[in-house]
Amino acid sequence: MSSDRRKFIKQLGGTIMLTSASLSGIAAMEEHEYRILQAEKRVGPNDKVRLATIGMGIMGYNDTRTALACPGTELAACCDLYTGRLDHAKEEFGQSVFTTKNYQEILDRKDIDAIIIATSDNWHSTIAEAAMRAGKAVYSEKPMVHHLNEGLNEIKTQHETKAVFQVGSQRVSSVTFKKAREMYQAGAIGQINSIEASFNRQDALGAWQYTIPLDAGSQTVDWARYTAKDKVKHPYDENKFFRWRNYREYGTGVAGDLFVHLLSGIHFITGSKGPDKIYSIGGTYYWKDGRNVPDVMSAVIEYPDTKEHPAFQVILRVNFVSGDGEHSSTKIIGSEGVIDMSDEASGFTIRNSKMSKAPGIGGWDSLTTYTADMQKRLLDAYNAKYSDADKQRPNLPGTTYKTPQGYDANIDHMNSFLDGIRLGKPIVEDAVFGFRAAAPALACNESYFQNKVIHWDAENMKLAGV
Repeated sequence: MSSDRRKFIKQLGGTIMLTSASLSGIAAMEEHEYRILQAEKRVGPNDKVRLATIGMGIMGYNDTRTALACPGTELAACCDLYTGRLDHAKEEFGQSVFTTKNYQEILDRKDIDAIIIATSDNWHSTIAEAAMRAGKAVYSEKPMVHHLNEGLNEIKTQHETKAVFQVGSQRVSSVTFKKAREMYQAGAIGQINSIEASFNRQDALGAWQYTIPLDAGSQTVDWARYTAKDKVKHPYDENKFFRWRNYREYGTGVAGDLFVHLLSGIHFITGSKGPDKIYSIGGTYYWKDGRNVPDVMSAVIEYPDTKEHPAFQVILRVNFVSGDGEHSSTKIIGSEGVIDMSDEASGFTIRNSKMSKAPGIGGWDSLTTYTADMQKRLLDAYNAKYSDADKQRPNLPGTTYKTPQGYDANIDHMNSFLDGIRLGKPIVEDAVFGFRAAAPALACNESYFQNKVIHWDAENMKLAGV
């Protein structure tokens, strides 16, 4: 073992604090050592994965950089509809990178093994299905679909082609979420009953008012190709191209961008296939910039009793103008504790609180509204039934898990995709998992725009009754 790795493992041992689960801490250390060995292993020439990215916006560049940080990868091509992003791709990744505005030219190339899809949401399914039928492995940004009716077709295509397919929501590969799932399954919080999860933002960039280049226009943007799927044609609009998340014609709003992250993590930890009822409300309260999706949205989602879990309720919220500042939170609440992932990048805490065996009597109680004789008789009966120990709440120590310093879940998520290509390993977030997370998120949009409760058949992945 190299000195650097010894140092890292030693550091890791100091960063995992599981106050009631030392064996789990050892297992986590072993898992990290395995990951390090995997990252350090030599990748032979035949194991190299040649990648192409379609959609070179924020996530396109981030996903490409993540992929190239993994061993045995090479960028072969980039596609984008804005000339400046293609020029920048050559600046950053080299002049030999093939660039085009027509994604089909990339799919036609036999020297490309895998495609990263990071376009506007409305193109995800179309390109993903075409790529799989062209024999490519596909890493699709979330949400994997723009509309609910696209999911089953995409799953069918993946099953028919046997293509390696992964959705880009890195929480499901995070060691933090894996450890939270382990603790949840071990009964650390008793019986689950509710989850509260949210994202807060408080700046213009976080609210999708992204910087637009000075040369944006019909000469540099292929607007016709971008809007080829539009039922109603619109004149060129730089906001709808560079700030597409603000428009439901091209994006999926806060639900598709952020609810889907929250739901991916929730489904991963609980093993759920999805809810059966979804209702959401919201509005455009602050960012009145022409967008037609909410800047504040809340949803109440009900998960039924299934073989995977008891019934529980989920409350989701996104606030793009939060005076509370920018942060996210996921709290999984059970009958005997809470898994608090309010700072998931650093880890999580488990706080435990268990009811006493005795139900209690007196205080804020109806006891004092009865006659003195009745109060005495009730107290005598209570004290005869319950011991002093029965009347005390158990003193339960909490648990803290600290994510190793410098850890990046994006790398693990991309390596899962690459291992699926090279080694045929199971994909951590395949088309079925991806759609089961995306569907209730998109159903929040359906509920908001239609002002009604959406009933979902999670087992069969379709609207209930349809």
